[in-house]
Parts: sequence; structure tokens; C-alpha cells
Amino acid sequence: MSTVGQVGGGFWGHSPDVPLDLPDLDASAAAGIVGRIADKSWPDFADTLARVGNCSHPIRLVGRAETIDAATGEIVETFRSADQPLGMLYKPCGNRRADECEACSRIYARDTFELISTGLHGGKGVPDDVARNPLLFVTLTAPSFGAVHGVRDGEKPCRPHARAAVCKHGRRLACWAHHNDGDPDVGAPLCPDCYDVETAAVWQWFAPELWRRFTIALRRHLAASLGVKRGVLNRHLRLEYAKVAEYQARGLVHFHALVRIDGPDGPGSPAPIPAAALCDVIKTAAATVRYDVEPIDADDVGRVLRFGAQTDVRVVREACVIDGDVTAEQVAAYLAKYSTKSAGVDPSRPRPHLTALAEACRTLAARAFAGCPFGCADRAANRHPGLCGGCAESPYALLGHWASMLGFRGHFSTKSRRYSVTLGALRRARRRFKRLASEARRNGVTLDTHDLEARLMAEDAEETTLVVGSWRYEGTGWPRAGDKALADAAASRAREYAQWRAEQRTIPAR
Repeated sequence: MSTVGQVGGGFWGHSPDVPLDLPDLDASAAAGIVGRIADKSWPDFADTLARVGNCSHPIRLVGRAETIDAATGEIVETFRSADQPLGMLYKPCGNRRADECEACSRIYARDTFELISTGLHGGKGVPDDVARNPLLFVTLTAPSFGAVHGVRDGEKPCRPHARAAVCKHGRRLACWAHHNDGDPDVGAPLCPDCYDVETAAVWQWFAPELWRRFTIALRRHLAASLGVKRGVLNRHLRLEYAKVAEYQARGLVHFHALVRIDGPDGPGSPAPIPAAALCDVIKTAAATVRYDVEPIDADDVGRVLRFGAQTDVRVVREACVIDGDVTAEQVAAYLAKYSTKSAGVDPSRPRPHLTALAEACRTLAARAFAGCPFGCADRAANRHPGLCGGCAESPYALLGHWASMLGFRGHFSTKSRRYSVTLGALRRARRRFKRLASEARRNGVTLDTHDLEARLMAEDAEETTLVVGSWRYEGTGWPRAGDKALADAAASRAREYAQWRAEQRTIPAR
């Protein structure tokens, strides 16, 4: 980032003397940027870039759409892609991963933050009284499959064991290095031959099932602690949560969840027990969760999958009292950040231990297809593979399809039904706002903000207009070399501006 300071008390990056920070461009990309200026298409590109929010891989569409008055059937507006600055319609890709599209991932993170924050404080149709209910922050980890390099607290070395200690393969079991977060050795096994990479891949594949069983076990143990039957637990309290999965340096996911206790009438009703009473119940439930999985083939063994021993439960809010170590806003920000994190597999800079985990997923899937006479292995990567009966019954058949995600096939952010609003509702509200703003501009009036949030979030809101379109997919990505580099640089500057604005809100007035 440039070291230029603020200009006139505002954001430093708004100065015309501060250009975008572009990476080292190859000849083709540099020529593409110069070509935009030479053929005077730069203003059209800049306008399109702003419309897609600096998306790195926009979707290109060709066609038209007509806005029709729902009451009269009159066509009030016609939209044609040919009339757009670059001759077609560009739509954001919507990718949640920051390493794929920084701009769209920030929107996903903001939506996730709103989803989680709404369950903390209310709003958007959720009663404000949820802010009075107990709240816990829970982390469920993956078990150990072998010793790995890690970042330690303070000045401690990685693994300060006896210098002479070696494994059965003759490799040292000690590491006296002081690793940092960017060190490529972090997460790598001290001995790749001792590390059980196949079981790690299997655990990752069934991690969503472990989470599902944890939610069931948690309610069962909570009912037992209250002395009631599991079937009538909802008559005493409601357990709501929002959960995200985060990749660790070793390539396995941890689950982070906010757990809220509501009364029997749901969000807003007083909780009948304190948060502290739930801490031990959560740890007990996590320790009892197990899943017996069948072997992949005759040469394999069955496995018993569990969560790791390092279950962390922290009280964020005890009724109306906020814990001093961690606030609800901090936890919401953490979860939103985790939701955009990728698996860490960069083909240009591969980390051997992540490559080995991805390869284990492919190898196990190939073993599941072994002996199939119908060629199911060749179709496994298709969107709808159409496997034969024998292969379809194998729980490992599609493991190779998820090798790029290191075997994790679950949703990265999920929530219980009544925790808060949904991502779909937030996106629908954003579309409605754009439609209302467009109607206000078309009619030459000021947008009516009275009860705006209620109108945007209403599930049964009556639409005054209908949009009927006919579109053809033209491709994904910017059409010229160098366009993506400009989009990434603009997205990076927009992120810096958002961080600067956040810092200004925390600076006390003099």
C-alpha cells in the first residue's frame, strides 16, 4: 500500500496524485491497459467496473429485459445489453472466496456479518430482545493425524522436544524454529510418512456429518441436564446458532459457532438458564460425538471419526452482560472473515502437505471406483455424473470431485432456522432497494425511506413491477488482458478505503 498520507483530512487514496497499485504486468496486460486509453474505451470500462463493484471475473450476458407495470401491463422501461458502455451486460460473479474475487467476497462477508449481527442485536424482522439472551462462542477442532509445524505463542519454538528423538522413519521429532503465519512450513507434518493423510481426508469428507450429529447430541445432553425428555425440550428453551467453517494451516477445517439460548417462544423470549450452564454441556456433547464409517475397499479399515480434544467454549454474553475478553461484534467480524477464507491451495505456489491431502482425496475416490465396468470414474467430475448403482452406494465416490476443497463438501456458513435472517433475504432486500431507487429516478421523485427496512425485508411484499428478460451467456471474465489487474487494484483500494472509514469511526472526537 502506498505510504502517501491523507489529503485534506480525507482518505489518502482519493488524491489524483495516488495511482492504483498495479502488480508486475506482463507485456500483454500492459498492452491491454494502454489499448483502453488509446481507443478511448477507458471511460466505458471504468463505468462498467464501477457497476459490477470491481468484480474480478464478471459474467457477460447479451439480451434485453422489460420492466412491466404489474397493475396495468404497461412496459415502463426496456433494458438492452447493446446500450451498455461495453456493449453487453456485466454481472458480478458472486464468489465468496477472497483469493478468487476480493470484491465479491467482501459483499459475502458483509452479508454474513449482517446475518450474524442480526442474531446478536435484532433488527431486520428479528426482535431486539435477542440482545438480552445468553450467547456463547464455540470452536470445534479436527483431531490430530500426526505432528505438524505450527506457530506458538510468545518466543516458544515450534516443537521443543529432545533433539535426539526420531520417528520410526528416522526423521527428527523436534523443530526449534520460530515460525510465523506466512511460513510455508506451518501445517506441514514433521514426518509425511507418519502423518495419516488418508484418515485426514476421510475426516474432512464427513466433517459436515459430525457437525450435524453434534447439534443433535447437544440438544439431547441439554435436555438431560434439565431433567426433561428430548422431545419436549422446545417447551423449555430454544437453541439457535450461526456456524462457519475455517481452513487451518494443515488443510483441515475448524467449526466456529455462535450459540444463543432463547426462551420457549423463540427469538426475543427470555432464556430460562444462564450461558454458563451450557458450557459444560457443549464440551460433553462434543466429546461424545462419533461417526463409524465403512472402509473404502477390502484393503482398507473402518474408522471412528470424532472431533479434536481442543473444544473451546467462551461466554460472550451472560444475559445483558458482555464478557470483557471478547465482544459480540468481534465474534461477528471473526466469523464473517472466516466465511471468505479459501482452502489455501495455490497452484502457482503449492504447499506439499496441502497437495498431498488433495491427492489423497483423488486416490481414495479412485479406489472407490475400482472394478466398475461402466466407466463411472470418467464421469465423476461431471455436474450430474449418473453413477451406476454400485458406485452410487459408495460414500466415497465423489470425494475426488472435492479434492480442490481438500475434501470438505459442506456449506461454509450455516445457521439454525430461527437464529436470524437468511442470506437470501438480504440479497432480495438489495434487489428491492435497487428497484425502488430505479423507480424513484424514473418518476423523478425522492425515495420514500419511511419503513424502508420493513418493506425491503418483508417476505410477502407486493411487487409493483415485473421484470421479464431474455439473456444469453457470453462468457466469464473481462474481455481484454489487463482488465482483471485493474479490477483487482480497484478492489484493493476499495478495501483500504473501507478500513480507513472504520478507523475514523473509532477515533474519539477532540
